[in-house]
Amino acid sequence: MCVQQIANASVSLLALKFDLLWLTGCTGLRASADFIVLTEWITMAMYRIGQLAKLLDVSTDTLRYYEQQELLVANERSAAGYRLYDKQAVDRLRFIIRAKEVGFNLKDIQELLSIKIDKQLYRCEEVKTLTLQKRDWVREKISELSMFERSLTLLADQCCGGDEPANACSILTALEDLDDTHQ
Repeated sequence: MCVQQIANASVSLLALKFDLLWLTGCTGLRASADFIVLTEWITMAMYRIGQLAKLLDVSTDTLRYYEQQELLVANERSAAGYRLYDKQAVDRLRFIIRAKEVGFNLKDIQELLSIKIDKQLYRCEEVKTLTLQKRDWVREKISELSMFERSLTLLADQCCGGDEPANACSILTALEDLDDTHQ
């Protein structure tokens, strides 16, 4: 009975300390089976969605979105209906966050997670190919952005930036002229 009550309690560290202190007063805890169950429960810390979000500095909306996209799965739900995540889910979310930080989109991450789960079915070459494709896409975007930067610099350099009305603004004139050439 006491072990079940503890399992339904909050898993935050503060609550866990309190629960362990409270548990010492429960009868029947001295039985080795209860102690083993309690030990297993403690090592399998479960996080509610808000705790997981705070732990990894993401929003709960992001976690729900990742669930919708089938990148992340709650292990179970608490008696109160809260999503619960274990250490494996924390590690998976860290992987997703790192992959996003280096430029992979969610579709790429889904593919990487599939490979990560069944590593023996894939070759390193496939992971490298995916990575090189992403790098090439990034290089293409950088090239486009560099072109935008040069164009904007040329436009800004042609403008006096003064107090006068924009009737004769060189930037607007240049953009209007571009409209005439693209018709």
